Formats: sequence, structure tokens, C-alpha cells
Amino acid sequence: MSDLQGSSEPRFVQRNQPAGVPPLELTGERTLPDVPEENYWFRRHLVVYEWIGRRVAGQRVIDMACGEGYGADLLAQSAETVVGVDANPETHEHARLRYVRDNLRFKRDLISTFRADADAVVCLQTIEHVEDPDAVVSHFASLVGDGGAVYISTPNVLTLAGKGAERSDNPWHVHEYRAEEFRALCERHFGSVAMYGLFHARKLRAHALAIRLGWDTVHSRLGLTKPFYDRFTPAISSADFALRESDDSGLTGALDFVAVCSR
Repeated sequence: MSDLQGSSEPRFVQRNQPAGVPPLELTGERTLPDVPEENYWFRRHLVVYEWIGRRVAGQRVIDMACGEGYGADLLAQSAETVVGVDANPETHEHARLRYVRDNLRFKRDLISTFRADADAVVCLQTIEHVEDPDAVVSHFASLVGDGGAVYISTPNVLTLAGKGAERSDNPWHVHEYRAEEFRALCERHFGSVAMYGLFHARKLRAHALAIRLGWDTVHSRLGLTKPFYDRFTPAISSADFALRESDDSGLTGALDFVAVCSR
């Protein structure tokens, strides 16, 4: 997947934004919709939001570190209410202007301090950016009652980092997790933790097989790299990922971990 995972470069800016909504630049800190070159990462995040959206119907939801706002907007399609929380002023303003629903609002605040009544807290692809993850996860636990749930995701360092590397070269990441580390973090603050792994499916699974068979060498030798990925990457959809529950041994090859935590 090296060809797809090298797409987060600052030169890319969102296309075709609604009138009055300032486009955001892709910096590598967060993913964005409406950037064709970023579609692999966007769909990889979106599929988890879609899965959670089916579980939070009718609930009061907080989307922590909501970024551009697409996930909070998706959750609001089924939830009773959604608050999207993000500290970045540019992304907050963009989200506020772009995603307008009666049951959706955006708040500029820190994920470690924002408080509101909630049935569910969602925090995707963020805990790896946090200096004190225990404090943050403990805070999330305090926001949901005994019947509530907290959904946290993070990339798997074993598939994110290069072969033989201890971690990736993402400058925004403070700590990258193995399955057992991530589970232990969540279990320190919750009585019940179900762990899921996100895996490639359909054409992404076929692409991964092709890479193992030498596709990287073939497309570069034939000069097909850019034309191929210019078509392949924007065509990726949520259906090209699969989320399944597993113990830690079954999560070794997962792209991302998703923990569903309850008290």
C-alpha cells in the first residue's frame, strides 16, 4: 500500500467546496474529503464512522477531535444530537459553515476539557496524537453513564510503520500502538472493552496481493504508476474495508484498531 499511503502532502487542497466555505489544506495531521489523492485515507476513516453511526441511532453523541466535520455530520444522520469538538480554529470554522443540521453543533475546545451530557463519545485516529492518553480516556469515561459507550480508534503501528521500524515517520504522532498496548490503555478505564480490527477487502485486498506479487516493480518499470493510481485511489469506497472483532492475536495485521468501551 505504499503508493496509496504516500498521498498526504501539503500541496493538496479540498476541491468544490460550497459557497462561503473556505477549503482546507491537507497537512498530514488529519484526513479530508474532497481531495481525490487522499481518498484512501478518507474512506478508511469514513467506514468506521459509518459503522458507529449504525450503533448510536437516537443517542446524544460527542465527536471528539472532529476535524473537518464530515464524521460528525454522518453521525448526526442517525443520532439524536451530535457535538463536534475540535481545537483548531480553521477546521472548526470550516465544519461550522459546511455542515448545518438542527441536531448538529460544533464547539471549539480541547478534547481533554470539553464536557456535555452524552450517551456516546467518539474519538477516531486521535489518541496517537495525545501526550497523556490515560487522562483523555479517563475524561471520556466520565462523560458517559453506565449505559453509554466510548468508541476510540488508532492505527496499528505494525502495519503503519515501515518494515523493521519501531514507528512511522508521521510527525504528528506522539505514540503508536500495538493491539495489546491499546487494549491495556482502554481497560485501565473501562470494565468492558471489545476490540475490532479494520482490514482491506475487495479491490484493496486484491491490490495488496498484487503488491506482494511484484506490482510495485511492474507499474514503475512500465511508467504506469501515476495513471493507475490517479484512477484507482479515487475509486476506493467504504466497501473496500472490513471491520471485525478479534482477540489481540487476530489483530496483528489490522490497519487500525477500534475499541468499543463501556463502564
